[in-house]
Amino acid sequence: MELDNLCINTIRILSAECVEKAKSGHPGMPMGAAPMAYVLWTRFMKHNPANPKWPDRDRFVLSAGHGSMLLYSLLHLTGYDLPLEELKNFRQWHSKTPGHPEYGHTPGVETTTGPLGQGFSNGVGMALAEQHLASKFNRPGFEIVNHYTYGIVSDGDLMEGISHEAASLAGHLRLGKLIYFYDDNHVSIEGSTDLTFTEDRAARFQAYGWHVQQVDDGNDLKAIEEALSAAQKETGRPSLIAVRTHIGFGSPNKQGKASAHGEPLGEEEIKLTKKSLGWPMEPQFLVPEKALDHFRKAVEKGKGKEVRWQELFRSYEKAHPDLAKDWHRCMNGDLPEGWDKEIPPFSADQKGLATRAASGAVLNAIAKRVHNLIGGSADLAPSNQTLIKGEEDLQAGHYGERNLRFGVREHGMAGILNGMALHGGLIPYGGTFLIFSDYMRPSIRLAALMNLKVIYVFTHDSIGLGEDGPTHQPIEQLAALRAIPNMTVLRPCDAIETAEAWRFALRKKNGPVAIVLTRQGVPTLERKGVSASEGFSRGAYVLLDPKEDKPNVILIASGSEVPIAMEAASRLQEKGAAPRVVSMPSWELFNGQPESYRSRILPAEIRARVAVEAGVPQGWHRYVGEKGEIVGLDHFGASAPYKTLYERFGLTAERVVEKALGLLDRRS
Repeated sequence: MELDNLCINTIRILSAECVEKAKSGHPGMPMGAAPMAYVLWTRFMKHNPANPKWPDRDRFVLSAGHGSMLLYSLLHLTGYDLPLEELKNFRQWHSKTPGHPEYGHTPGVETTTGPLGQGFSNGVGMALAEQHLASKFNRPGFEIVNHYTYGIVSDGDLMEGISHEAASLAGHLRLGKLIYFYDDNHVSIEGSTDLTFTEDRAARFQAYGWHVQQVDDGNDLKAIEEALSAAQKETGRPSLIAVRTHIGFGSPNKQGKASAHGEPLGEEEIKLTKKSLGWPMEPQFLVPEKALDHFRKAVEKGKGKEVRWQELFRSYEKAHPDLAKDWHRCMNGDLPEGWDKEIPPFSADQKGLATRAASGAVLNAIAKRVHNLIGGSADLAPSNQTLIKGEEDLQAGHYGERNLRFGVREHGMAGILNGMALHGGLIPYGGTFLIFSDYMRPSIRLAALMNLKVIYVFTHDSIGLGEDGPTHQPIEQLAALRAIPNMTVLRPCDAIETAEAWRFALRKKNGPVAIVLTRQGVPTLERKGVSASEGFSRGAYVLLDPKEDKPNVILIASGSEVPIAMEAASRLQEKGAAPRVVSMPSWELFNGQPESYRSRILPAEIRARVAVEAGVPQGWHRYVGEKGEIVGLDHFGASAPYKTLYERFGLTAERVVEKALGLLDRRS
């Protein structure tokens, strides 16, 4: 017990001192949660500090990401490549210890957390991925996928709506290898949680179908250990262990107070805390040798566990060579040879095909060959065309299937998709109407921040959805998604571009992709001497040029407005103009092209330019210039048949012609 207390207090004091040095941070959570984290990391966690990417490791999610010093202390102490100097540089420029944990930045950090509730949903996705991969790859005597997803969640996590969505689905799916500690410290930034948070949390999770236990004393190591053991034995339900802790434990004047949450203790209070915990006043950042030796046992222990797993896998390769080959491909993020050969060869004789319908056909063609493509919809699969034909639903006890039913839980879906991508081995996708991307945005932003390969299928992309009216008609959503750094938005104009959108999304290694699709039918455009494949991958390309003259006006459009631009071009030709039509399915891809290509598509000398898109004009001036025109929408939609809406709101070839002729008249 003396050694246990020494190790726990090492975490507490180290966390508090690093926050103090930074003059910024959250010392209270690490100090209160140190005992439960210590028991988990030293007695239960299967991990190898020498190889943070070992596929069969247990995952640990610190959903309460503000308590990042708890995680950094654990990583350093157990032997990850995170030197003490990095802890001393907490929250400083270029340090490996940012204010909140960042995936891909710090060895051993499994996900970026901080926005509360996100880590909770990520962990659900990780546990779901583990169950699916286990069903797919494990064989009798060869459990190559067999690990847990652990986490620490806070009061704030449980308040956020995304955790409700994710917890409900986790209970429904009976994800028995998901185990969360609930750091029940009764304190948030504004004070006691009694101000706002008085429901029976245990009963709530029991109603979700979770196995719930309570530990009354956060310093009772035996009770914590027994609760973890019981959670592991409960294989049919996810587990929540509510541990009554005290924020800022050991601080005489700040323990249990909101002031311990988000500000340094202060130099004098640090001294008083050391005295209270029987800790030496000097030196700072002390890691006692006995404590370090105990923590560092994780290195040899972890190496031994991975060696045994590697031996098992070598036997697995001999017994099941095809499965082993598929495993390596999935875990490396590679695509099988010929993965896109069955994509339908769409042609211009296919009239009035909605891009959502084309997307469904392409998705199914790819899924036949890419067996780790898995996903679904937030209760809109028939509309989003996201079902994989021939596959059953992934449900409790049937984890090997690939059709996910997320229910009406858009935000939870997005967070779970992130967790699936973080786990590795899967290519997750999720669908809903474009308007509801607003419900998903925090998780989409984190997918972009973490460079995750997640595919979003957003249908009903404009006022073209018609009678459902302005509540369902996206206006500003394209601009909002395009504003997210490292996000690739693809808005194909027809079935041919839709196929290219999926090809791009599957090939892209890092960063999320949104494929934005129509509800209404659009013509499959004829392309003469134009490579849609090459042009699409560059974000914009010339779809139509004058037959003889050089172009004197450029019409730029995306998605369902490209046919409008094509019709306008035909009318302009009749009036003696020489129009060029540019399909621009992706701003991000076009902006990433060399200047030589961009100037070839949009020559500087052609200043007469009109952009047309059924959304806010914001951002289009970059492509049409200050003197160009934009035919868009700066207001909400209305309930009416979609053709009526396009006519009433001026998204017509006639209006594009009018704008183009006006520009040509001004130029002359």
